[in-house]
Amino acid sequence: MEAWIDSLLVLLALPKFGLSTVFLVSLISATLLPLGSEPAVFGLVKLNPALFWPAVLTATAGNTVGGAISWWMGYGAEKAYEHVTHHAAVDHRALAMLRRFGAKACLLSWLPIVGDPLCAVAGWLKLPFWPCLLYMAIGKFARYLVMTAALLWVFPA
Repeated sequence: MEAWIDSLLVLLALPKFGLSTVFLVSLISATLLPLGSEPAVFGLVKLNPALFWPAVLTATAGNTVGGAISWWMGYGAEKAYEHVTHHAAVDHRALAMLRRFGAKACLLSWLPIVGDPLCAVAGWLKLPFWPCLLYMAIGKFARYLVMTAALLWVFPA
């Protein structure tokens, strides 16, 4: 078992497979699994400052794909709920507020703790997929840009 973990860590090592690692970590961290992708992005950019924009864009792409997976999981969960209970889900006050904001609420998908479930709830509410994806990407890009630049400013070379 230990050899398998060692080989996986070698495969995902930042200097050799940097952008693919950032994409994968960003994708996984955008699902409901508790993982942060900022350290991977910051580590890669610290090791190779020329990869600032590719790292930010790759992390944005991975995190957006992860958000899309969460959206589809929410959509599927709502379909399964309707199939089992034979009626639509009850709209609680929070869900009604989210429905009022629509796809634009996905701009907040970058927030810690609530951002990833927000993508799943957007799918549950059947908010339009492509606008949700666009707003997710905008919010996630802004987060990676600001956080990576701030970390580089706080921890200069």
